[in-house]
Amino acid sequence: MRSLLYIIAVILVIGWALGFFVYSFGGLIHILLVIAVIAILLRLIGGKSV
Repeated sequence: MRSLLYIIAVILVIGWALGFFVYSFGGLIHILLVIAVIAILLRLIGGKSV
């Protein structure tokens, strides 16, 4: 479960970065970034490091 959460977070960060440089997603970019940051924080708070 935690590795899946980490993979999703990485995919969301990549999607945000691509959207940021391409400007094709509009406001969705920031939603993706927030979700990715929350997922990474949950992984760190869970105590299991990379």
